[in-house]
Amino acid sequence: MNALSDFGPATGIGSLPGTDAREAAKTATGSFEDFPFLPELPARGPGADMIGRTAGLLVELYARVEPSGWRLGDRPGRDTRRARSWLGEDLDALEEFTQEYTGPLKVQAVGPWTLAAALELRNGESALSDPGACRDLAGSLAEGLRLHLAEMQRRVPGARLVLQLDEPSLTAVLRGQVRTASGYRTHRAVDRQVVESTLRDVFGVHADGPVVVHSCAPDVPFALLRRAGAAAVSFDFVLLTERDDDVIGEAVEAGTRLFAGVVPGTDTALSDPAGSVMGVRTLWRRLGLRPGLLAESVTVTPACGLAGASPAYARQALAHCVRAARSLADNPE
Repeated sequence: MNALSDFGPATGIGSLPGTDAREAAKTATGSFEDFPFLPELPARGPGADMIGRTAGLLVELYARVEPSGWRLGDRPGRDTRRARSWLGEDLDALEEFTQEYTGPLKVQAVGPWTLAAALELRNGESALSDPGACRDLAGSLAEGLRLHLAEMQRRVPGARLVLQLDEPSLTAVLRGQVRTASGYRTHRAVDRQVVESTLRDVFGVHADGPVVVHSCAPDVPFALLRRAGAAAVSFDFVLLTERDDDVIGEAVEAGTRLFAGVVPGTDTALSDPAGSVMGVRTLWRRLGLRPGLLAESVTVTPACGLAGASPAYARQALAHCVRAARSLADNPE
């Protein structure tokens, strides 16, 4: 597959406002006829949030909600059942609106390092504090993702699945900035090679299709993600600095696709579509890249999920992404 058939010109990040699975699926598929995604609706409550939803995918590991957050336990409880039930509703709705669809279709889950930073062990400390727990978690997640992707493929047989792993805590994990339960200390930085090899193993569950890593935090480790095998990196474009130029130029030249988050994730007045992608064109000129590469290398997205937006703005933002991508393709210079 080439980059153009793997991905569409624009898509969403994952979360949408509201609690209605059918309405969300209709929005996600109607807005992006050539690159829809499976929506997430965190407003439904614990189990629909990004950590709880992914915890519900784990195999032979279970999590429940405590006052301090999600904690690993021995057996599936009400929170696990709720997470799985909501995911089932979302899959039913997506299946309804993707009858006979052929093309790329994106599904999101939390990546192994953000999950390890967020999930607590029995002692209340983050799983990140225990290398063995991190390994077990990554293995359980990989198996859960394999089953989830197979279920998605069964429901939408014509789709070419794109797996997005959300890793907003990855930079903090690499820099030793994740706080301990007390809040007074931070967990030791995880060795970059361990981070990279764990990501590579998890990416491997989707050997038949591309993996995108999303982070709307600053200083996304583009080079590490590329070495681990990510086909694309999704990021908040506003957080880029000229310090990132070299790694971005290398990534594009190596065939990595950029999911450029150029449309704000919460309600605001939107500029014209060409204005939204002006920074992408400027970056391209600064890097000395061929304008013709733009449409092949960039997918336009919101800066982050849209869970905090109004329903009207969320629909407007997704439509704006499509128009901005068209502007980039029609006028690359």
